[in-house]
Amino acid sequence: MSTASARRGAALTAVWALLLVLLPAASAPRVPEPAWSWPVEGARDVAEPFRAPAHAYAAGHRGIDVVAATGAIVRAPAAGVVAFRGVVVDRALITIDHGDGVVSTFEPVDSELAPGTAVHVGDAIGVVSAGGHSLTGRLHLGVRWRDAYVNPMSMFGSVPRAVLLPCCA
Repeated sequence: MSTASARRGAALTAVWALLLVLLPAASAPRVPEPAWSWPVEGARDVAEPFRAPAHAYAAGHRGIDVVAATGAIVRAPAAGVVAFRGVVVDRALITIDHGDGVVSTFEPVDSELAPGTAVHVGDAIGVVSAGGHSLTGRLHLGVRWRDAYVNPMSMFGSVPRAVLLPCCA
């Protein structure tokens, strides 16, 4: 291999390395900012945490259950547009499209808002009712980002870090 050929090969490798470093950052999807406000008054009391399923049809808990008294006002955690409000099977729910592929669903929630209604952070979107898979006194909040369920706590900026503990004495 000639010296010129070796230099060209080294230059080409350097360019590819630079592209690999710069392009993923430029083309990576923008993850939503964790800037949501808590949807009910009081402490951030989560009765049932998010448990990701192993695959799309596996068991899991695709949201969080927040402790909230029946009749408590539910507020929009972020700005968006009401995408759906109605009853599914046995529970009243409301879904908000926050843009950028982020959609939140609250249940059981009685609401008078119509689909297409714009909401701002802190706006009342309904009240906690009864029904569904959650126990009475709980508000289920599910969040999808680009059609995949994500841990809603990440939207509030408070997902606890995993801590590995020593095994076996």
